[in-house]
This record gives sequence, structure tokens and C-alpha cells, in this order.
Amino acid sequence: MDKKDQPTIHILSNSSVLFDATTLLGDKLAIQKRIWALASQCKKTYQCIDIVPAMNSLTLYFSNETKFIDLKEQLLNSWKTLQPEDFKGRHHKLITRYGGENGPDIEHVARFHNMHTEDVIARHSSVHYQVLFLGFQPGFTYLHGLDTQLHTPRRSEPRTHVPKGSVAIGADQTGVYPADSPGGWHIIGHTDFTLFDSNQSVPSIINPGDTIEFIAKDIAS
Repeated sequence: MDKKDQPTIHILSNSSVLFDATTLLGDKLAIQKRIWALASQCKKTYQCIDIVPAMNSLTLYFSNETKFIDLKEQLLNSWKTLQPEDFKGRHHKLITRYGGENGPDIEHVARFHNMHTEDVIARHSSVHYQVLFLGFQPGFTYLHGLDTQLHTPRRSEPRTHVPKGSVAIGADQTGVYPADSPGGWHIIGHTDFTLFDSNQSVPSIINPGDTIEFIAKDIAS
């Protein structure tokens, strides 16, 4: 079988493996949904310290040494039977204040696309975004689904401080900063929704496979 027809499994250590589906042909989002379904199945099947889904890949960290020959066969057999619709994530509604002090870059985004700020808000808040994976900082969500008319190159000079809760656009991505940090994305709004809480047993409130909807409120002119 051609390597592009099935995932590759890499042994990382005596207790961890990488399930790599990045070379597969076809709809990448559909492949990603199967990754989430596989991650969910692995949580029920194996004793893992951590299970980390990334874009079209999955890393498993086991609590004990593992027989990898059996594991490879089990993972590949599971992959053959899983379908994108087998995984159901949670949906989150994020109340968002667009423009003004909450979104200092929204006018720049509007001018860049020759549209009104109201158009930016309408397009940005009309989508159910899919959470592809978490990265950059704990709880930061990389979202799929930004309207192509809102794709905007990142700032030429990143800010040294972006406030927690900033809703921003960077190139073909949109997301929310879960904590104060530097950042080069254009800030168009703000939400009080908590994305990451280290005091919780599951710190990331939003997880890969979930969906996000931005609900416009208190729009500044």
C-alpha cells in the first residue's frame, strides 16, 4: 500500500508514539476529524499520561512501556473503521465586543478589504469555527473557517503586549489570546470568556474538535 494511503506510526521512545496522517491525500479537515475520533477512542482504550492531537497527527504518551507491534496494528485497524462524523466536539458561544478600545485594529482590517467595520463584524461573527489544535500558548485556539474576505496579513510590527481575551485576525487565521502576551495579529474585539484555567482538572476549556461562535455585543462605532 502506498504510504499516502495510510498513516505512518513513529516510535518516539519506549513509551510514546506519533501517529502521522500528514501525508494522506484528501480533505484535511475530514482527516483531522478522524484524528479527534481516534484520540477519543485511545482515551478509552489505553492508559496514557497524555494524548496530544495536532494538525493531522496524534502523539500518545503511555504510562508504561508498550508493545509497539501490537499497538501499530491496533491503531491502523481503528483508523480504517473511523469516520469524520464519529467525533462530536462541544460548541462554545463567546460574547464579543468589537471595535473601539476592545478592537483597535478593526478599522485597519476594514480599510484593507475596502469594507465597513460592520461588514467585518458580520462576516467574523457569522461562522461556526472549528478548533484545529492548541498552540503558541496554553489554551490558544487555531481556528478553521475564517471568511476569505477577512484574510489580512499580520502586523508589520508585533505588539509587545496583547491583552487577555483579545479576538484577533492574523493572515488566514482568527483566534483569542488566552493570556496577556506579545502578538502580531490584528485585534478586532474582546471576550471575557476564559479559555485556560490552570486551577481546573482540565485547564483548557476549549479543546481540539470543538466549535466556536463569536456573538457580537456592544459594538463600538
